[in-house]
Amino acid sequence: MTDTTNKVEFISLKVSEIAPNPEQPRKFFSEEAQTELTNSIKANGLLQPVVVRPVEGGETPYMLIAGERRWRSCQAAGLEVIPAKLVAGATEEEAYVLSIAENVNRADMTIMEEAGAYADLKAAGWEPGKIAKQFGKTETHITWRLGLLTLRPEVAEMVDKKQIKANLAWHIAQLSPSNQMVVAMRYVRGDFDSESEAQHFANGLKKVEGQTSLTNEKAPTPEEQEKRQKAKAKAKDGLGKAEEVLIPLLEELAEKKPEDLATILGDDLARHLRVVGRLHAKVQMVRNLLSKAQGIQRAQAEAFNKAAAEVQQEAAAKKTEAKPEEAEAAKPAAKPAPKPQPAAKKTAAKPTAKTAATKPAAKPAATSAKPAARRTPAKKADAAAK
Repeated sequence: MTDTTNKVEFISLKVSEIAPNPEQPRKFFSEEAQTELTNSIKANGLLQPVVVRPVEGGETPYMLIAGERRWRSCQAAGLEVIPAKLVAGATEEEAYVLSIAENVNRADMTIMEEAGAYADLKAAGWEPGKIAKQFGKTETHITWRLGLLTLRPEVAEMVDKKQIKANLAWHIAQLSPSNQMVVAMRYVRGDFDSESEAQHFANGLKKVEGQTSLTNEKAPTPEEQEKRQKAKAKAKDGLGKAEEVLIPLLEELAEKKPEDLATILGDDLARHLRVVGRLHAKVQMVRNLLSKAQGIQRAQAEAFNKAAAEVQQEAAAKKTEAKPEEAEAAKPAAKPAPKPQPAAKKTAAKPTAKTAATKPAAKPAATSAKPAARRTPAKKADAAAK
C-alpha cells in the first residue's frame, strides 16, 4: 500500500497558483459534462475541494493531484480563489496513485485511460496483484485491462467510445493488427447476433493465426473421409428427429397455462420439469459449442479469402512487372545505321526525264573562281562591232 502518513491540510488557493498534472491518467473530458459542472459551480460554488501538492521551483507553487475537471470548471466559472486539500510530502508516485484512485471508479474515465494508468504503475515496478489490492480490484481485472494496450489505435478508439465492450476488446487484443480491424469492423457493422459470436470469431482467427496452413491438416484418407460422412449423416438424422418429435412437444407444452399443466401432468409434472431442465442445460452447452464452431468456420473463410486476395495481388504485381519486358521483346529490331556514302564525283550523272521534271534545279556551288561575264544582247553586240 502507498504511504498515507503525509501531512494533509485544507487551505484556500488562487486558481492561478495551481497547475494541472501532465501525468494525469484521464485524458478525455466530456464537453457536455464539463459544461454542466461549470454551471453547477456558478450556482453553488465548489463543494468538493481539489487535491494539490506543493512543487518547488515550478512556474506555479502547487500541482493538482486530483480534481482537474473541478479546477477547469472553476476557471470557466470565473472563480479566483477555491478550496484545496494540500498533501505535503507526497512523492510523484504517491501523487500519481492518488490521482488514479480519484478517477479509476468514475464512470467517465475510459477503459483505455484506466489501462494506461495501470501500465504506468507496472512500469514503475508494481505487480498486478499490488495494483489490484491498492484500488480494490481483482488481479484478473488488472491483467485484462493491461492486455488491452496491444490494441491498434483505431480499435482502442472504438473501445473508448463504448462501441466495443471490454470483454470482447480483450479477445480482439490477442490478434494481429490486421485481424483486429477485421473483427472490430464486422462487430460494429452488426455482422454478429451477439457479443459472444464476435468473441468466438476472434478466437477462431487466433487459432488460424497459429496454423501453418489454412486448414492445418492433411487431406483425409478414404477411411477418415468415410468416417466423417457417417458422423455427418448421424448428426443430420438426430437433428431431424429433434425437429419432428422434441420441438413439437415443447411447443405444445408452451401453449398451455400453468394451472392446466398442473392438472394434465399430475404426478408426472416433476419428471417433466427435471427432463426439460436437463434439456435446457444440454441445449445451452451445445449452442455454445456450435457458436464456437461457427466462429472457427468464419475465421477459416476469412483467412482463405485474405490469402486468395494476396495471391491475386501478387499475380497482378508480377504481371505488371512482366509487361515492360514483354513490350521490349515485342519491339522490332532496330535497323543498322546507314553506312556513310562516298563523296560525289564532280561530274554528276545526267538527270532522267522524270527527275528533271520533279526536282528543282540545284543551286550553283560557291567557288573561288570569278563570276562569268554577263551576256550582252545580240543587237547591242552587232552595233559595237561596227
